[in-house]
Amino acid sequence: MLFTNISHVCLTQLSHPDWIKVSSKDPWSKFVCLVCWSRQIMAMIADAVVGELVSQLLSKVLEMKDRAKNFKPTLLKLENTLKLLQPDADEIEAEYAKLDRASETEGLKKLMKNGTKLVQDCSKKFPWLKRFWTKAKYQKELDELHKSIETYYSLKIQGQTLATVLRVENKVDRLGLPSNDRIEFRAVCTPLDPPSFTVGLDKPLDVLKGILLSKKANVTVTVHTITGLSGVGKTTLARKFCSDKEVKDEFKENIFFLTLGKISNLNTIVEKLFKHNNYKATEVESDEDLVNQLAIFFKQIRQIKGPILLVLDNIIPGSESLVDNFVFEIPDYKILVTSRSAKTRFGSRQLLKPLDSDFDMDLFCHSASLDQLSSKIAHDDVKKIVRSCRGSPSALIVTASSLRGQEDPLVWNNRANALSNGHQPKLDSNNDVLNCLHKSLDVLNPKAMECFKDLGLFPENQKIPVAALVDMWAELHTGNDASALENIYQLVHMNLADIIVTRKLDIVDYNYRYVTQYGLLRDLAIYQTIHEAEDKGSRLIIEKNGNNLLRWWGVEIATRILSISTDEAFPSEWCNNLQTTEVEALVLNLRGKKCTLPMFMKNMNKLKVLILSNYDFPPVELENFELLEHLPSLKRLRLDNVSIPLLIKAEVQLKNLRKCSFFMCNVNETFKNSNTQVSDMLPNLVEMDFDYCTMVELPVVVSNSVSLTKLRITNCYMLTKLPEEIGKLVNLETLSLSSCIDLVELPQSITSLEKLTFLDISDCISFTKLPEDIGKLRNLQKLNMRGCSRLSELPSSIMDIEALKDVVCDEEVAELWEDFRMVREDIRLQVIKTDFSLDFLHLR
Repeated sequence: MLFTNISHVCLTQLSHPDWIKVSSKDPWSKFVCLVCWSRQIMAMIADAVVGELVSQLLSKVLEMKDRAKNFKPTLLKLENTLKLLQPDADEIEAEYAKLDRASETEGLKKLMKNGTKLVQDCSKKFPWLKRFWTKAKYQKELDELHKSIETYYSLKIQGQTLATVLRVENKVDRLGLPSNDRIEFRAVCTPLDPPSFTVGLDKPLDVLKGILLSKKANVTVTVHTITGLSGVGKTTLARKFCSDKEVKDEFKENIFFLTLGKISNLNTIVEKLFKHNNYKATEVESDEDLVNQLAIFFKQIRQIKGPILLVLDNIIPGSESLVDNFVFEIPDYKILVTSRSAKTRFGSRQLLKPLDSDFDMDLFCHSASLDQLSSKIAHDDVKKIVRSCRGSPSALIVTASSLRGQEDPLVWNNRANALSNGHQPKLDSNNDVLNCLHKSLDVLNPKAMECFKDLGLFPENQKIPVAALVDMWAELHTGNDASALENIYQLVHMNLADIIVTRKLDIVDYNYRYVTQYGLLRDLAIYQTIHEAEDKGSRLIIEKNGNNLLRWWGVEIATRILSISTDEAFPSEWCNNLQTTEVEALVLNLRGKKCTLPMFMKNMNKLKVLILSNYDFPPVELENFELLEHLPSLKRLRLDNVSIPLLIKAEVQLKNLRKCSFFMCNVNETFKNSNTQVSDMLPNLVEMDFDYCTMVELPVVVSNSVSLTKLRITNCYMLTKLPEEIGKLVNLETLSLSSCIDLVELPQSITSLEKLTFLDISDCISFTKLPEDIGKLRNLQKLNMRGCSRLSELPSSIMDIEALKDVVCDEEVAELWEDFRMVREDIRLQVIKTDFSLDFLHLR
């Protein structure tokens, strides 16, 4: 590229009329012109793009590493770092240039030029008297060069995400959003808040702070492990530590909380850390290279942002060596580990014991809302129940919650006697605790019990989308979405699960809600599944690791629900003789870069729900997608974090599919160049969701699905336009376009949607106007336009929407409604503070 530009200058100048004129008459002027043009060419060389300069230095290192043998180890390290930096160097420079921040790369250019000269000089031969001090001098300079390039390497780690982050930041700056409304991509490794009420953790917390906040001389890394039985409060203590003011003041934003459990793949863990900081890991060939990247990453964080706290939560027994990969000699870098295993390879250990008799009674009474002074409940019964929980905070909370509101002393007496007798089967080393938890399930109705057991279908330590549970439970247990939601909140109320809201909205939207369940309760759910009567067994959970063949391959599975989880070592080749004719819901939990759908799906004639989730960050590539045509009963399809191939083929017919959800999927190719209409392939589709998907524009074929009543296209940050054909969706009742930040307007054809009752354009920050004929939406009842800060006026036809009763907006847009409300006093205006954020990375 540089050579081409120089050649262009030379040819252009030599053919210029002034040059021909000067060269023929005035030799001195000719010389002056040549000097000026030479300077121009030299300036172009001096202004060479970063990528060319990185390539020049790398080329020189490759040339000299064998000749300059005294410096070969350092040159090899330099070679590795340059190869990591090289691919995206020009892209980084270009993105900064677009944002008038090109000066930030000038230092890197200068560093590359000086580095090239330094490497060249290292190969020179010197007289023996100068050889010793010269070697030391060059070695020091090479070390400084490598360290400086590592500093700039943080730009490379950002990779593809940098362009998006800078572009969105620039958009928000131009729109003038307040600082507290700025877009945030962080949250993957953000610790959850501890429970509002805890007991018995003050002293352990003080011990923890004394160790991890100490400033001991000559200590560059501190590793501390909290150990204890399941349910004793290890994770709660770690969260309480992270939320402490002194800890926050010390580590600020550099608190990384990773819940691992059975996740032992280093690449998956490192990707989470990088994702949290908007960085992208470079493809590597070995774990050793990955650890090197991780070391550079933490060094940059420490150098730029200060002290670091890394929490590795729930290291299962046998995985203690995993911690080794995170130990680096970095000042003020602290590692906190929680584990049931008392083994520690290094560092200090803190044993968290069960609660003593004073604390466990306090926690139980608080959780049961039990007033000891006025209660009619026999104190002896309360003591028996508390004693059976063996000081486990988890068991105390769950058991107390199951008895909350029970005023009949007989109920308490029966529970106390049952727990005292302890006739439940022994579960494991924590059998007393799990026995206690088991008794708490007696208050659940049959449908809620089935829902509780279904929580064990999903991987440990993962947030379960409420939308996925609703899809499954509505079809298998409750019959409708509302009843499915009721069961979720019943489990939450009984402390048998927790619910996390990743984005607080003014409307109820369960797509931003996730269910979590700590390990002991998940063990209980799985225990319940395993011990179901053989003739009534309704679910099977299979964990397939690597190439291990399982005993049920080839066996007929008479179960309604099948869950299969794979790890990163799974070879994507299924044993396809699995008999699954009775399965009605299939949950596939995948890890890896590619997945082939199993051929045994051809036999699933009764399958109603398919939930396929990829728990690694790069979207998994799906193959055998055409197998969907063999699922005649399929009603709900949810795909999470996958790259979907061409979906529509003439022979594929899913006549019963009613809901299709894509979450964090790459759908750019899904409907591309298709001549088949969605209405032909999915004639009964009524609901379609695209959430956080890679999609530049909504495919026209989607607009031909006239049966749709609900369409959600949310958080699709690359979406720039909607097709005019969207007006064909004549049955559409709900249209949500929330947080599509590059979408600038609605097509005029949207006014043809006469059945539309709810329109959500919240946080579409690029919107400047609404369609002039929006008044044709006669049945529109609710309009959410919060965060549309660039709207300067409302079309007068909006007064024609007689059905409009509710408008949600922020203060700026509320001013536009003042004149209209003088005429339409019946419109309720809900003015709220804008809470614009991209906090979807809380999901993983």
